[in-house]
Amino acid sequence: MTQQGALLQGYNNELVKCIEDLCMQKQELTKQIQQAEEERNKLQHEIQVLNEELERVCENLAQKVASRNELDKILAETEAAYMKILDSSRTLLNVLKKEVGNLKHTPELKTN
Repeated sequence: MTQQGALLQGYNNELVKCIEDLCMQKQELTKQIQQAEEERNKLQHEIQVLNEELERVCENLAQKVASRNELDKILAETEAAYMKILDSSRTLLNVLKKEVGNLKHTPELKTN
């Protein structure tokens, strides 16, 4: 019976050692899980901050694009109006030259 008791004691010691090893593995895994959760929370916070920043940048960009589009429209209208002014000035100059030319051919303005 003592041999059985010794055998049982050996099994018990081995069983206790296995349980202790499992507990240590569980503690290490729990520690790793906590670290992973902390990292996940940190990354989620950074993502939230970056998403907010991205939203602000997108809004700012949209405003700038709208302003540029408005400036493009104003520039096109201004250039078209300026071209009309240039065309009118050219027409006026041609009319004036023609009238001056006509005046030179009238007898009253000829010099002796």
